[in-house]
Amino acid sequence: MTEGRLLSILIPAVGGQGGGVLAEWLVDAGLIAGHAAHGTSIPGVAQRTGSTTYYVEIYAGDTQEPPIFSLYPVPGALDVLLAPEFLEVGRAIELGFPSPERTTIVASTHRLFSIHEKMATGRAIHPPGELEAAARAFDALAVAREHGSEVNAVLLGALAASDALPVRPDAFREAIERKAIQVEANLRGFDVGLTLGRQRAEAPRPSAKRPFRAPPALAESLAVFPDALRPLVGEALSRLIDYQDEKYAVLYLERLAPFVGGDRDSTLAEIVARHLAVWMTYEDAIRVADLKTRAGRFERIRREARVKDAEIVVTDFLRPDLDELYGVLPYRLVAPFARWAERRWPRGRPTVGQHVKTTTILGFLRLWLLARLRPLRPISYRAQREHERMERWLTAVRRCAEWNTALACEVARAAQLVKGYGEVRRRMTGLFDDLIQRALQAGSLETLQGGRVTVATELTAAYRRLVLQGPEQEAKATALAADVITRLEKNEPDAALAAITGSGAGG
Repeated sequence: MTEGRLLSILIPAVGGQGGGVLAEWLVDAGLIAGHAAHGTSIPGVAQRTGSTTYYVEIYAGDTQEPPIFSLYPVPGALDVLLAPEFLEVGRAIELGFPSPERTTIVASTHRLFSIHEKMATGRAIHPPGELEAAARAFDALAVAREHGSEVNAVLLGALAASDALPVRPDAFREAIERKAIQVEANLRGFDVGLTLGRQRAEAPRPSAKRPFRAPPALAESLAVFPDALRPLVGEALSRLIDYQDEKYAVLYLERLAPFVGGDRDSTLAEIVARHLAVWMTYEDAIRVADLKTRAGRFERIRREARVKDAEIVVTDFLRPDLDELYGVLPYRLVAPFARWAERRWPRGRPTVGQHVKTTTILGFLRLWLLARLRPLRPISYRAQREHERMERWLTAVRRCAEWNTALACEVARAAQLVKGYGEVRRRMTGLFDDLIQRALQAGSLETLQGGRVTVATELTAAYRRLVLQGPEQEAKATALAADVITRLEKNEPDAALAAITGSGAGG
């Protein structure tokens, strides 16, 4: 090179991902290639409450008079963003480090969810679409596991394929060898990442749309659905068949049919299709036992443990309560006992703590036999209660659709509240029932008064948003609903809207 160039590389990593080793590989590779290189790190809080930032600079020029290296990256002046976890791309973009004209982004699409994403009652997972569009990305974690390597080695190979740095692949390989940490596995990961990176550079960028998978036996039934909805319904059918059987999937289609076709709103159909599929595959004790005894689970555990001949012991810590235990039994058999239990323990049923070693014959057999109760699920007590509530929800959505599509969409989204296990699920379904009742009540009052159900729509959305903010907001949601209904009964829609806006949860 006749003119020196300073190249900057930022590695925002989560604790335990090997970001420090990756930064050292980059520094060593730069030195091996004959350049001046320097690296530093800014410690953060590990495991998703914050990231540890590694920063590397490589000077491609006269090494006799190298520049003074910086300890921190400059926003907008970054040459490479190398992210072992996908949300870190979003963090860096939010802070303004990458530049669309200058920065090469190499990232893994796998996610380690942040504390805030895990804590939220609702769906708080950051959407990946915009990040995928910005990055040269693939699931490096899945690739690393498949080839018995690490994410950082795979990403190093992808970086080498990008030609963003004046460093040959052989220099990266030598850096891995010098570090002397799992050399064989890391070299294997590097070569796989190099190959994948080159393939992505040569191939057109794939569409972000999910692949369409429809069970062959039900493919013809999808003809009535619009093209935009078919991938979602196809995924739902596959999930429902895996959960129960094809007859169960047909029931899903029958429930969804009233929302599809003619001049019906496609947004409403999509919302109902998504939430209905999730609800109909609720996780009862049978489902949990089924998932925990699948061969693929043990294969994944052994693969992640990275041991060949050692014995692996898997202990499942289970704590079902009475509802979950008798919920899998036939409704007619246990309904009297269930009603007694609800009166005896109105707030919190007794639980049965168990430590089940599923890698032993007896432990595996306990869960395997429980999973074999799947044919009894349709007549179980839990199924009776869940499907009764589903039907009430669908009826409410159809009723609201006669008034206003926006209100119907909000009532459909209310199914998001039906989640959790044990006491959490009982509390959330109680709030869900109250929300549906309030939405219908407000809609009826506004219709009788000649309104356009605007208050009902805003109330339903505000109630849901408040509940999804956490348990501390649930009382506020129920109080708001009661206040709004009182104002509507007095024919004061403007005051009702003002109350919703004042709650801080209005649209």
